[in-house]
Amino acid sequence: MSSDSHAHPLRRSTDRAPRSGTRTVSLVLTVRPDGGDPGAALDRILDRLPASVREVVLIGGPAGETEERAGLGVLRLGAWDFTRGDIPHAALLAATGDLIVLMNADGSMSPREIPHYLHYLESGYDFVKGSRFIAGGDYADYPLSRRIGHRALLRVARRLYGQHLTDLWYGFCAFRRPFVDLLDLREDGVELGAELVTHALHYGLRVAEVPSLELPRRHGPSHPRTVRDGARILGGLLRERPHNALSRLARGPVRGSRGASG
Repeated sequence: MSSDSHAHPLRRSTDRAPRSGTRTVSLVLTVRPDGGDPGAALDRILDRLPASVREVVLIGGPAGETEERAGLGVLRLGAWDFTRGDIPHAALLAATGDLIVLMNADGSMSPREIPHYLHYLESGYDFVKGSRFIAGGDYADYPLSRRIGHRALLRVARRLYGQHLTDLWYGFCAFRRPFVDLLDLREDGVELGAELVTHALHYGLRVAEVPSLELPRRHGPSHPRTVRDGARILGGLLRERPHNALSRLARGPVRGSRGASG
């Protein structure tokens, strides 16, 4: 990737950080198609949202008109076809905020962490992702097989992209809206969390990692699919690799810069 900080229009997109609260924020919440109506888990999230979030887009669960909850607009897009992708991109396209936050609606991610993500976006970063594996982060349930697979994929990502990330496919992230337009959004079954990270690295966005605590699920079943998920993510890493990645891979370990840890 180019070392020129202005090589891509989304990098360092604001040299002077805007005043806090001057940008609109949309929260995209996802519900697995077999998870049903999130009900109380959704209410718990909405009740704990920071004041900066003024729009929520919910994908999964029952469809409905946009509703207002104490000045908060909630758009329900309805169910989606599991066979066409693990998380649909339609919800990202429907969000209208300048800054977009992506979370699961199963209660495993705390909305009280959102201001931490927004802080880094307002400070000039383009893409902020949560990590369960840096100081201050943790996880409630992460089987050994997935931890081993995750470490292997991290080694590949570091070799291909020259970056030092600690959590590749965790789906709690925030980014500037222009990044959505940059993505080649497609319903191809790719895990969206890993796809977003891969595109951010491919296009040279400024990426920060912040600690996140993954909580026990309050809604919906858990679906560990270590082999299938890992194969999809590996394919995405290889497809999006920069032109000089293969020579970097052949040279050995890369000492990439570490993301922000808060």
